[in-house]
Amino acid sequence: MKKIRVTLTVNGHTHLFETDPNRTLLEVLREDIGLTGVKEGCSEGECGACTVIMNDEPINSCLVLIGQADNSNIETIEGLAKDGKPHPLQKAFVELGAVQCGFCTPGMIMASKALLDRDPHPDEEQIREALSGNICRCTGYKKIIEAVQSAAEEMSHE
Repeated sequence: MKKIRVTLTVNGHTHLFETDPNRTLLEVLREDIGLTGVKEGCSEGECGACTVIMNDEPINSCLVLIGQADNSNIETIEGLAKDGKPHPLQKAFVELGAVQCGFCTPGMIMASKALLDRDPHPDEEQIREALSGNICRCTGYKKIIEAVQSAAEEMSHE
């Protein structure tokens, strides 16, 4: 199989690759860049564990072939903390107990960040809709929704 050249900007850093075209963005993020916050859950776009933000939109990175991501701007959970301080979403998830096993947490936070980037003051229904593609088997979602609401409130005072 002929390799393709791909350029990605991930968390503000540019990466150039020559890789097989049948690889997914998820595989490249984890295996080539070493960003293991993005998780492989179902490999079918159903669980949301692999959610990242690509060109300002939350996407399931397991469904994106690497060539489709060429010249894209990608944000992952590893890029959210600034100057050693966690993002308000990360802080709220921890403080409000929205983290149990942690497997879904990066995808939940990235989907939530995409929502708050679009709408800094979402209501509960909008939060539920934004997280509808992310499955959590531990928390029951109540604390996750409360964490997103708390982060939105904190971010509105920044």
